[in-house]
Amino acid sequence: MAAKLDYHWHLRKVMADRGMFSTTDLIPPLAERGITLSTSQVYRLVVERPERLSLKILMALLDILDCTMDDLIEPVAAAGSARKPKKAASGGTSAAGGIAGLRPKRARISNTDRS
Repeated sequence: MAAKLDYHWHLRKVMADRGMFSTTDLIPPLAERGITLSTSQVYRLVVERPERLSLKILMALLDILDCTMDDLIEPVAAAGSARKPKKAASGGTSAAGGIAGLRPKRARISNTDRS
């Protein structure tokens, strides 16, 4: 089974490396490229990790910041993706864990013809 992937969003760091320390610094360059976002949308784009991102916005960010996609997005293994050992089924023969020792035995009904 393939490992689950996640990512880290580094827009804030890349902006700081380019001397852009305010989220509103992105609004004019985005507007020059035909992308109109409100100040709160730009703030969320910079501060939070986007779950959905338009490719036009991504390409504009790469152009504005003169960086590559690898600079903005770092793929990482998802937290909790390590496989946990499987537990025995509750109906198994092992009565060590859970309520397996408290379950009643299954009744067997035999054919009783009384003629």
